[in-house]
Amino acid sequence: MRKKIGISTRLAAGVLAVAVLGSLNMTTASAGEAAGTDPTAAARARASYDAINKYFDAGKGLLLEEYPNHQSNPYSYVWPYSQAAIAAENLAGVPGAGRKGSAEADRRLAAYEFYWNSGTTPTGYDSYVRPPNGQGGDKFYDDNEWIGLNLIQRFKRTGDRAALARAKEIFALVVHGWDTDPTHPCAGGVYWTQAPWSQDRNTVSNGPGAELGAHLYLLTRDKSYLTWAQRMYQWAQDCMLAPNGLYWDHIDLAGNIEKTQWSYNQGVMLGAGVLLFKATGDLRYLREAKSVANASLAFYNTPEILAKNGAAFNSIWFKNLLILDSVAPDPRYRKAMQSYADYNWNTTRDPATNLYKFREGSVELLQQSGITQIHALLAWPRSQYHLLA
Repeated sequence: MRKKIGISTRLAAGVLAVAVLGSLNMTTASAGEAAGTDPTAAARARASYDAINKYFDAGKGLLLEEYPNHQSNPYSYVWPYSQAAIAAENLAGVPGAGRKGSAEADRRLAAYEFYWNSGTTPTGYDSYVRPPNGQGGDKFYDDNEWIGLNLIQRFKRTGDRAALARAKEIFALVVHGWDTDPTHPCAGGVYWTQAPWSQDRNTVSNGPGAELGAHLYLLTRDKSYLTWAQRMYQWAQDCMLAPNGLYWDHIDLAGNIEKTQWSYNQGVMLGAGVLLFKATGDLRYLREAKSVANASLAFYNTPEILAKNGAAFNSIWFKNLLILDSVAPDPRYRKAMQSYADYNWNTTRDPATNLYKFREGSVELLQQSGITQIHALLAWPRSQYHLLA
């Protein structure tokens, strides 16, 4: 059973590695500075991502779940793999990344095919590598949505029509996951997974679904995508929004609500609000996005609270704050993201390996990928935030 990740922070001595910063090609750094990027953030992102390739490589373009790997599976589940692929895509979008950055994003995209299940209706990504390389697994709607958003960002960067077509296939799967039984408490909503052991409907299966649908509408002007995006967003508004202005996690079919307020839930919902505002011009969506941003900045206001959420969840929250910033600029969003990145570079990173020791034991691919995403997006100029997905 896949579970949410809770992180305990281990503080370790560490300072900015001058050698890492010096490894940037000077031409690339100069080009980045001219484009409004941050060469320090770019160097940190590259160092963090290089550690993924060095320590998590499992062959075939696939990755390990953790390092050192104590799992019985030889490869990672698709959820952490997707976050490494998104880190590569974010790095490819840094000004000056060039052909090498694009090639790495291409390599990560290609390995998604090990998880693709073409034998089901609808098609989609299994949670684990499929035969003959693995046993496959249940489909999680949020796993597929992260990949769909990855593909949308790739399409925006490269014009890759195959990526857009696959994102459409994924959205068909998400729509298939909608609860159609009107007798259920908070009827409607996209289920978290097709696995028989869970019948939860989650903020994190509806928020990114709404984002994916809104992106597809903005790119194609097919109104069916907008209709579904608004439906998913409104379900979460009606059923998951708490009195403190933040979103709870999920509701089961008995009507029990799991009230943990994870950072990524806030991110996907404020991001969906921004995209629906762009799609409709309705200021209500933008007001709601700003409200979640304000409430979440007040709530996740210490390193300790953010550490409990983990870098992967926080990276999704921060990215969506930048999406909001692209429409309604507010320096607090990037400032909070920079503070988190600086803290972890200087306290949880092992300078000898550039692996982040967020907890005792093995380093998780999921969390290493999350912090890499954050560093990479801090290297983006604000003028590019509209390309995020």
